Order: sequence, then structure tokens, then C-alpha cells
Amino acid sequence: MRDDRDHYATGTPVDSRACAQEPEEWGVSCTRVGIMTNRPFIGARVEEALTRRLNRIVGRRGWITKVIPYFGYGSQTGIRILARVVTAPPLGRTVLGRVAEDFLGQRGWRNFLQVPAPGAEVSLILAGERMALHADRNGYIDLRVANPGLAPGWHELRLDGPDSCSARARVLVVAPEETFGIISDVDDTVIATFLPRSLIAAWNSFVRTEQARQSVPGMARMYQRLLAEHPSAPVVYVSTGAWNTYPFLTRFLARHGYPTGPLLLTDWGPTNTGWFRSGPEHKRAALRELARDFPHIRWVLVGDDGQHDVDLYTELDEGRPGHVRAIAIRELSPAQQVLAHGAATALERWSRSGWGHGSAPLVRAADGDQLYPRLREALARTSRCEDDAAEGRQSD
Repeated sequence: MRDDRDHYATGTPVDSRACAQEPEEWGVSCTRVGIMTNRPFIGARVEEALTRRLNRIVGRRGWITKVIPYFGYGSQTGIRILARVVTAPPLGRTVLGRVAEDFLGQRGWRNFLQVPAPGAEVSLILAGERMALHADRNGYIDLRVANPGLAPGWHELRLDGPDSCSARARVLVVAPEETFGIISDVDDTVIATFLPRSLIAAWNSFVRTEQARQSVPGMARMYQRLLAEHPSAPVVYVSTGAWNTYPFLTRFLARHGYPTGPLLLTDWGPTNTGWFRSGPEHKRAALRELARDFPHIRWVLVGDDGQHDVDLYTELDEGRPGHVRAIAIRELSPAQQVLAHGAATALERWSRSGWGHGSAPLVRAADGDQLYPRLREALARTSRCEDDAAEGRQSD
């Protein structure tokens, strides 16, 4: 039998944007398999040169290194550490500076006023031991380490970076007996984006605060009701949004009553193979990593029909039978469909609806309040089918 600890590396950083380019086989670990290229794409080389020059300039202006922790997750065997090391203006060294930084951080543009710190070394303090981690060429840390014995639940880990900077990273360890979990899209699923075209998306990302954004009606209540029945279940948010929007998203989710959970975002800009990252490939890689990291969990996948969620969720269901418990899709109005992708109809390749033979049930509705009763009925039906199958096996 394969030891799950083989998935967890301790020394090799991962380019998070290259994860979307993994081989198509399910179960491939992003920390173990990379893209075999002789030379990075020209866009990546230009970006690296620009980053080096910017770091020299801002270093002379007194900018300091900062560690930005992200929510991580793990199991009894391993933990995924997510963070970024950047160079930023030293506003937070005084009380007034910290107040100003918190205020400015509520404006999206402030979160983009950073320069990556490629290759920066960060020390992870875990169970009293110090472990050296190194950021990738864009300052990201995405590594798996062995779990030294952390019990199920939330934990705080310390990350010490250059310039005496330190941060606390929260990590959710999922119990081995947990079999229920939720994976949720963000835009148009929990956040009503309304105008996701490039110009308006830039306005929402760079200027508006979380107070100015609206939650999709009923979605937070639906998640709360599901967790009331499964209180230790993990909730993971997967989005094609940039990591720079992480502070905004965490504040938005907390403000509107969404469960706390890890966010798996992406990085805008050149990759090792092209000028821009692929949103669907990022989601595909995140879904299969979660299915691999938690083989005992059957996920409820929540998304919308404005982009590729139905296709990606169906692909996961068919590629990893038994890992998807149900699929819940928020239906956009024709006007919202036009804003999402330029057409008045849902963007789906599979044209899937209802229950398929041997597949997870799929339910649809316009908001969370309408989705929940349909999803609960689907989950109850799935549970009855599983009970009948178990009784049949026992009688045999």
C-alpha cells in the first residue's frame, strides 16, 4: 500500500502557477512533478528581470520584506503551507503606520503595491523545530511538510522571514474519520460580481472595499446549515482570483457569515509556458489535489453556470468516482450570463442536469435559499442509495 507521506516534500518550492500544467493523470502531486522545459517562457524571464530591478529600487527606498500567510490545510499525515514573501512599504512599524496600513489595505489597489521576493528564505516553526522554506520566483511558498502530530482542528504556525519579520499562519487539520466536505467557487457563487468584464473587474479588485460588494442571497445560510449537520467538515474556496485579493476575500467571507476555510487562489501574469495562467486549469489542479489529499472525503461541489464549474465538477466526478457527493450550481440570469462570458446561455460543455447513472446528483437554483432544499434532498437520496448498497453487500 502506498504511504500517503510520500506526497509531502520538505525542501522544494513549487511555482503555484505551474500547478495548472500538471499531467492529466489524477493523483499527481504538484510538489513532486514539475514541467519539463529547457527554458522558461520569455514572459516569465521578462517578469523575473523586472522583479530583480524593482527589488533593487525599492530596497534603496527603505522597503522591507514581509511574510503574508494564507490559510493552509492538512491531514494526519501532512500539512500544506501557503504563504508569500514580498517587499512592501514599511508603514506597519509604528502604531500610526499599522492603522494606515489596515485602512489602505481595505482598498484593493493597496494589496497590489508589493514586489515579490524571489527565493527568500522563511523559517517554519513547527512542533518546536525550525524548518527552512524557500519562496519560488514569484515569492510564493506552497509546500507540504509531514504532520508532527497536530490534532484535528485549527492551528497557528509561525513563519520567520528576512528583516526580522514574522507572521502566524493558520492551518486546518482535517480528522481522518471526516467524510463530508465542501468545495466552493467564489465569484458569482458567494460574491455577486454583476460586472466581471475586465474594466469593472479591475475596479472591483483594485478600488472597492468588501463593504461595497454583495453576497449571493442565501449562500452563507446554506453553508451554515450544511455545517450544522457536519460541524467538523472542511470548507475550501477555489477561485481564479489573484492572491493579492486574499485579504479582501477573507474579510468579505467573515463579514457575510461564510465558514472559515482555506482559499486556493492563483497568480496573474506569465507562467513558464505562456503569458497568462489558465483559470480552468488552476481549478482543475486544485480539485484533483483536494481529492488526492483527502481520499476519504466525498465533496459537495458548489459553483455557478457562468463559467466552467459544471464541466470541471463533472470531470472530477467522472475522473474520481466516489469522491463527489453532490454538485450544487447557482443559475445566473440571462443578463448575468452575458456579463460573465458574453452570451445569454449557460457556458457548459456537458449539458448535464439531475441524476446520471453512477454519477453524483446535480441540483440547480438561483440562490442559496432555493438551492439548499434541493441539495438536502439530493444528499438524502444519495445516503439512502448508499445504505441500500451496503445492505445488499451484507446480505451477499
